Amino acid sequence: MAANNRRMSGKKGAQVGSGGQRRKGLEGKGPTPPAEARKGHKKNRVANARAKQAVRRPVARGRGGKGTSEMVVGRNPVVEALREGVPAVTLYVQQFIDNDERVREALQLVADRGGVHLMEAPRPELDRMTNGLNHQGLVLQVPPYEYAHPEDLSGAAYDEGQDPLIVALDGVTDPRNLGAAVRSVSAFGGHGVLVPERRAAGMTAGAWKSSAGTAARTPVARCTNLTRALEAYKKQGIAVVGLAADGEHEVGELAALGGPVVIVVGSEGKGLSRLVGETCDYRVRIPMPGGAESLNAGVAAGIVLYEAARRRA
Repeated sequence: MAANNRRMSGKKGAQVGSGGQRRKGLEGKGPTPPAEARKGHKKNRVANARAKQAVRRPVARGRGGKGTSEMVVGRNPVVEALREGVPAVTLYVQQFIDNDERVREALQLVADRGGVHLMEAPRPELDRMTNGLNHQGLVLQVPPYEYAHPEDLSGAAYDEGQDPLIVALDGVTDPRNLGAAVRSVSAFGGHGVLVPERRAAGMTAGAWKSSAGTAARTPVARCTNLTRALEAYKKQGIAVVGLAADGEHEVGELAALGGPVVIVVGSEGKGLSRLVGETCDYRVRIPMPGGAESLNAGVAAGIVLYEAARRRA
């Protein structure tokens, strides 16, 4: 009987089933999801960034802070600023001023524009306001510029269903170069210009004049740390392309310019700073067969923006 039991113990009894798991494993996982739905894919990051921007909208402009009020001093500078549409709050005119052609034109431009206060002031008051500069009896007060936030630039592009096209300036201290960059961004359908808060040009009257009026429709954003702002753009799936004389790619060969991109332009003398250069996904050079060592920031930005616009056309 014991032997019989031993023989029976070797037999297979009832087994716990798999519950259909093996069969389900053989069925496959269905069609491959689109790139936008695959975690870690570049298009997934872009889609997520767009979704976040949609949730955040509407966003008030000017989260990048305000600039400082500025005084444009002298008859020719005041007239030029008014001609170019530089924003203005008040035109101060010296009492008993010699009424020449420039003074008359300034008064006429203010009257035609509207919304600008006209104040008469004694010479000692104008001397005090301008710290003793040669104002020639005309002083124009320019209001603080309302800077955008870096996210506003990419957000505006996504709102329009477009890939962001942004120019960032690294260490560019000449306001005329900033104005020229704003003008180029406007000309080639870009979404704005990014500048750091410190050691960089801001939107002064000089920058407004160089922009030839395009600053009124092309936002300039300001950030406390340019490297961090570029890293944030990269997390949105935006390529960061830096201009460098020793860049690994020629500007006409870089396919990345056809997609979402931030073009980073350094100063004419020093180029890109070390940390910003290390943050760039690509470094491109502009061929210059004429032998020039460098281009100013405004011209360089215009050349690369043209190539980006050409690839998007």
